[in-house]
Amino acid sequence: MKVDYACVLHFDVITDIDLQQQLTFLATVLYFTTCVFASGVPLTQEQAEAELIPNGITASSSGNCTDRDDPTCTSYEGILSGTVDGVIAFKQASGASSLVITGGTEVGHADGTFSHANGFKVDLRHATIIDDFIHNSFVRIADRSDGFPQWQASTGDIYCDEGTHWDVTYF
Repeated sequence: MKVDYACVLHFDVITDIDLQQQLTFLATVLYFTTCVFASGVPLTQEQAEAELIPNGITASSSGNCTDRDDPTCTSYEGILSGTVDGVIAFKQASGASSLVITGGTEVGHADGTFSHANGFKVDLRHATIIDDFIHNSFVRIADRSDGFPQWQASTGDIYCDEGTHWDVTYF
């Protein structure tokens, strides 16, 4: 999925700042625009499944459901397209034949800007092949504030081992 964004700035109406200040302002706007749109656009459950399932990525939940308002479900409703792309790229790079998502955008996860609810995170089931790939391919960084160990990919994405699953943030 490709999304193009356009922004038009009219500096000719700004007369009381010099060119250097205008360029600094433009660089700041572009930086934050990139950050805001880096993870793409929200997808529906159906759109996310249409990309994930053909790539060998399935969902599992204790409730065997996809309702975003039920914490026993695994929902993709509102997941960001960049998160879906990140999961697919990770699966392909790891060499895993399949990948299981155990947590998506459903209620019951921690709040925050880069949260499950906002579409930035998924939980992945442990499997030896992906565990080894993360440990051997990514950089071990400081433990999360709750003490769980973390690894960072060259893309900036963070893989946190919460013991029962990987809590992954795609930026």
